[in-house]
Amino acid sequence: MKPFFTILLLIVGLGIADQASAQTTAAKLPKKQWNAQWVTAPGDNGTSYGVFYFRKNIELKVKPASFIVHVSADNRYKLYVNGTLVSLGPARGDTYYWNYETVDLSPYLTTGKNTVAALVWNEAQYSPAAQISVRTGFILQGNSSIEEILNTNNSWKCLRDVGHQPIPGYFFAASKGEMVNMNHAVKGDWTTVSYDDSTWPGTTQLTEGKLKGSAWGIEWALVPSTLPAREMTYQRLLKLRGAVNVSVPSTFPENKAQVTVPAHTLASILLDQTFETNAYVTLNFSGGKDAGISIGYAESLYKKGSKGVIKGNRNDVEGKEFVGRIDSLIADGSKGQSYTTLNFRTFRYIRLIVQTKDEPLVIDDLYGTFTGYPFKRVSVLNTDNTEIKQMLDIGWRTARLNAWETYMDCPYYEQLQYIGDTRIQAMVSYYNTSDNRLARNALTQMDHSRLPEGITASCYPSRGTQVISPFSLWYIGMLHDYWMYRGDNNFIKGKLLGERGVLDFFSKYQQADGSLKDTPYWAFVDWAGNMWGEVSDKDGSAAIYDLQLLMAYQWAAEMEGKIGLQDYARIYSAKASQLKATIQRKYWDPVNRLYADTKGRSGYSQHVNALAILTGTVSDANMPAVAKRMLSDTSLTQCSVYFKYYLHQALVKAGLGNDYMKWLDIYRQNIAMGLTTWAEYSDVNTSRSDCHAWGASPNIEFFRTVLGIDSDAPGFAKVKVEPHLGTLTTISGEMPHPNGKIAAAYTFDKGKWRINISLPQKTTGVLIWKAKRYMLKAGTNSFLI
Repeated sequence: MKPFFTILLLIVGLGIADQASAQTTAAKLPKKQWNAQWVTAPGDNGTSYGVFYFRKNIELKVKPASFIVHVSADNRYKLYVNGTLVSLGPARGDTYYWNYETVDLSPYLTTGKNTVAALVWNEAQYSPAAQISVRTGFILQGNSSIEEILNTNNSWKCLRDVGHQPIPGYFFAASKGEMVNMNHAVKGDWTTVSYDDSTWPGTTQLTEGKLKGSAWGIEWALVPSTLPAREMTYQRLLKLRGAVNVSVPSTFPENKAQVTVPAHTLASILLDQTFETNAYVTLNFSGGKDAGISIGYAESLYKKGSKGVIKGNRNDVEGKEFVGRIDSLIADGSKGQSYTTLNFRTFRYIRLIVQTKDEPLVIDDLYGTFTGYPFKRVSVLNTDNTEIKQMLDIGWRTARLNAWETYMDCPYYEQLQYIGDTRIQAMVSYYNTSDNRLARNALTQMDHSRLPEGITASCYPSRGTQVISPFSLWYIGMLHDYWMYRGDNNFIKGKLLGERGVLDFFSKYQQADGSLKDTPYWAFVDWAGNMWGEVSDKDGSAAIYDLQLLMAYQWAAEMEGKIGLQDYARIYSAKASQLKATIQRKYWDPVNRLYADTKGRSGYSQHVNALAILTGTVSDANMPAVAKRMLSDTSLTQCSVYFKYYLHQALVKAGLGNDYMKWLDIYRQNIAMGLTTWAEYSDVNTSRSDCHAWGASPNIEFFRTVLGIDSDAPGFAKVKVEPHLGTLTTISGEMPHPNGKIAAAYTFDKGKWRINISLPQKTTGVLIWKAKRYMLKAGTNSFLI
């Protein structure tokens, strides 16, 4: 088999307006209903854990110039042609929108005999929480009569690999570990032409493949995936950090080298990627009959005796212990054994433990294949401030590790697309990439998640249903963000029915004055103080929920007024006005000159006062004092790294943006503690997840706040540039825009600021500099102020 990291990336053009993507998707669509069958292994009940190998051989008289097929599976598949991996999927969705990928196999086909093979697995009750499933199945449909020679039916063969078993145990909403006994696993490279499959049984047919809208029910309602193939890049581990009872060559693991574990030896090796990553891990080994191998993965090590709580500096290994997820193998003694994880693993550290019996075991190689959504970072920030550069790089890595087939809250523990996280992640994408497809996918999936009550699920896709009611309000914010920064009125207009459903749900829990009371489900706001769901007064009301609802009404009224229905715009505007007045009356404390968390005024938070500023509830006269108090009064419940996204926007709106660099101590703490991605909690020492993209907001704000570039009209049709440079005297950068890119450069020289702003074609804007406004035209704009 060719190296695991060889894969065809199907879509390489990342058009910001998605016209090219839409045309490509349309071209993929089959012109007729499918006649391929969903197939499975004979005797399989479809709901138990299983790993299955599918194969079919075909003869071709000539090498084709094009050979397009559509492929899907439940739960997941890896598709090979003549030993080369060509596709992975299907992209996560639900049964009513079950994704299939489209692949051109022609680069991998040859004249004569060819083998197309698929590895399909169902992790059943051990599958990731984001995995929705019907039952084990595989389907492949040729795009035309020529390619239909590969259609799945009883001409395919299938064998179950009884050597694979799950490893239950330590909590992961992401995938569990694997146990593979090589003595019972399928031998040889079953993906190649030379493999003998003469003893393999034929498949069992389940049902016809049905495109969405043509099926009786909603099981496997097939739709074309709108996402490009995920990136797959060969990645070596970089450092050996410890070895016990084994001699390791100095070049390993950065370079391929053999490591021999003697017979009757318990050996361990600790390896350090030096940064966090997502990768399919491959271990090649030989000999070692019945030796046990444990491959452990961890974001960080823990202080010994802390019971897996205290992490300390992530670079340190002394005085630390390994706690993490595990894959386990039993060697069969043959030469050239190979294991690759079914799912990617997230790790910085890998611990390898080998217990040999009567034979030595030779580790031939250990490496990873990085995977992620194929975002390309097109934003640029030019500065001699190394701290800014480091923060941007860490933030970008954090964002990338939390983007795959969906956005994810964290890659190590959950891999769930939560709305609260995803709103910030999508904004990072808008400011740093020209690719909208993952954001559009997220918005569509959130819309699909709505319950009959109208409210969204907190995260989706998910095989369970969790509702964090305030997150549905952030979903409306996500719609507004896309509308403002990317446009596409038709796309957003199609989502306004869902926006109305969410607001209708909340209206049922509004009192006569508009204030919410006893909103059901989990009322999480932030991992701070009592903001994780216990902030309400005795009557179930709280300022933070009223303010989030007010923001949602304001967003909805604006969208409805421009692209929706004017009646709704008037209704939502009136509700917003009433609620704003209620919030002012109910929560403003004229003595403390802050907004209280509840009408009883027993507590105060940065959260409430930040949203009061962002909603325009705070008067212009009071705004500076409220903002300064949020910074100086440590008795206020402090925003975690997540909610600092809203806090910092509020402080900028209040006129304090020149101090932005002073607000980044949490990121400095992360760096000082050796993190290479941003931690989930503000307490870096004990943070559960070491990689949470909701903390990557500096990758927005260095462009939006410092360079000052922001959308000033739907679709970024107008640009507002209002820099907050603080003590910086020279900085420049550029970021993507639907019409091209925006560039800004600032240099202080001889008492004057030299400013250059470049806007894309058909785009105008305004520069705001010390309260003065300077009009900007398309093209280059230069000022000496």
